[in-house]
This record gives sequence, structure tokens and C-alpha cells, in this order.
Amino acid sequence: MKATAIAPANIAFIKYWGKKDEALRLPLNSSISMNLSNAYTTTTVEFSKAFPQDTINVASDTSFTTFTHVLKNSELRIIAHLDRMRKLKGTDMRARVVTKNSFPAGAGIASSASGFAALTVAAAAALDLSVSEKELSILARLGSGSACRSIPDGFVMWEEGNSSETSYAHSLYPPGHWDLRDIVAVVQSKPKEVGSTSGMEAARTSPFLEARLAAIPGRIARVKKALEQKDIHALGNVIEEDCLDMHAVMQSQKPPLNYLTDETREIINAVRRWRSGGLAVCFTIDAGPNVHLICEGKDEQVISKKASEISGVQQIIVNKPARGARIVTEHLF
Repeated sequence: MKATAIAPANIAFIKYWGKKDEALRLPLNSSISMNLSNAYTTTTVEFSKAFPQDTINVASDTSFTTFTHVLKNSELRIIAHLDRMRKLKGTDMRARVVTKNSFPAGAGIASSASGFAALTVAAAAALDLSVSEKELSILARLGSGSACRSIPDGFVMWEEGNSSETSYAHSLYPPGHWDLRDIVAVVQSKPKEVGSTSGMEAARTSPFLEARLAAIPGRIARVKKALEQKDIHALGNVIEEDCLDMHAVMQSQKPPLNYLTDETREIINAVRRWRSGGLAVCFTIDAGPNVHLICEGKDEQVISKKASEISGVQQIIVNKPARGARIVTEHLF
């Protein structure tokens, strides 16, 4: 009973910060994201009556530490997630899990999203569970909130819901809908000191949170319209607004949380200069210092080159809109 899945990380155009139910990982607001073609996790899961206990390993050929090594209590979270899957199947078989990433984990590029999405899909297949995409999204959310957005294809909406059954993600458009790029300017590849899960716990202490939540429905409508019309300028306006708003909440919560570095700010300033010079490009930043540059495919090369020349940029990862989590035939063991 072995299966392997690949799942993409995703970049949120409209982000969430804070939960209304910690145990169920129900977000305070809905969000919209795009799956990333070159930032993904591959995970193989095997269940067997012969295994005396669960084992979780990082594939030796990966060039980056995977999410299992950087999240606090990561192995406990993964085993708890396997327990959810076992309960659905009605089995107590232990599992062997091997996982690897194509990108730096724990640095604010949604490695827990790709990790738990891949784990969910691989475990469900290994257990021969009959589950729908919606049910997989709900299960992935229980492992890591944003993992639910890595299950469907392309451009994805996560409905906040008011129960576990109503909080799930679904595809708004397939990957080929719009030839966008997400060019990740990596300025820090080591794991961040404060993870998103623990950082969100203080969200309600920010004096700006309520205003942010009130603005989200209008921003979601604006992003949907920009995606429909393929309007890069309209998209850029709203995603930069939402990104800076989220970081303002982080920086004003107690204790304050500041993920932005001098290198982050230099990239933001550079994007504004490029835009004033006529380039259609915008930025967004998740819970970390690395910057995602959003543009259309025709501008990929010039923006990638400019970004790579900025002092402090360690690596450039170019992503197209991607498929969601899926089963593959090549196993890691």
C-alpha cells in the first residue's frame, strides 16, 4: 500500500492571517491563490502491518531541508495527520513517509502547504480511500490551513466557511487561463524563527485586524475581476494593498512580528522603480522575507534578470500557474 504525490506551493493574492478555530484551522477570512509550478513537495507514503511505528524521513538527494525538519513539532503534526487518514480507513497500520522539496522550506514560500497537500493525497491513495477533491482539500486544511489551496488546479479560492465541511478550496480557473509568472526572489533560505502557525496566534491583538477583515470581501471581488479580465495592473494594485495590510497587522500585534528585511525592502523599492519605468510588475510577500514578483509571461526574462542583480538575492525561482496535488508513479523509495 504505497503511493506518491506531488503538490505545489501556492502564493496567496488575498492572504489570511489568523484563525477563528485553531483546532479545525478555520481562517478568519477567505483567500485566493495561484499554484506554483517550480516550488513543490514530493511525498511517498507506504502503510504496512509490518511497520512497528511511523517513520518520517527526508530524501537524501534533496538540496533543501523539507517541511518535516523546520516546523515545530513537525513529526507530531505529520503523525496526527496520518492518524486522521487511518481513522477514515479504519486501520491502525503504521506508515513510512519520505518527502523532499524543490525549494527552501520554512522561509515563507508555503512549504507547509505543499507538504501537507502532498502528504494528504499520497496517504489517501495508499489507503485506497474514496474521497473527492473537496474532501481532500478539507483534510489537507486540517494539517496546514493553506494546504487546502494546493489541492485544486491553477487559480484557487479558499472559502473560509463556518464549519469544517464548509471551509475548503476550489479552482477558479485552470493553470492555462492566464500566462502569469511568479518570480520568487529568495533573500533568505534558512527557516524563519517564528512560524506562521505560532505567529497567527496573536493576530487578534492587532488594532488593525478588524479593518483588514472588513476590507477583504471587496479585495476578493477585485481579484476575481482582475483574473477574469486578465488585468495585471488591477491585480497588482489589490495584491500589494493586501500584502502590506497583512504585514501591518503582524507588525502591530503583541508581540510584534516583522518578517521583512532590508533586502525585502530593497526589492519592493526596485519593483516600484521598474513600474514607474513602464514594466507591468507587482510584489507580494507571504509570512517571510522572500518576495514574489508577479508579472505576465512576456516580461519574465527582463524581470528575472533585474531581480537577480539586486544585492542580497540568493536565488530566483520562476513559476507558472500549476496543477494542484496529484498522484505520480515514481516513488522516493
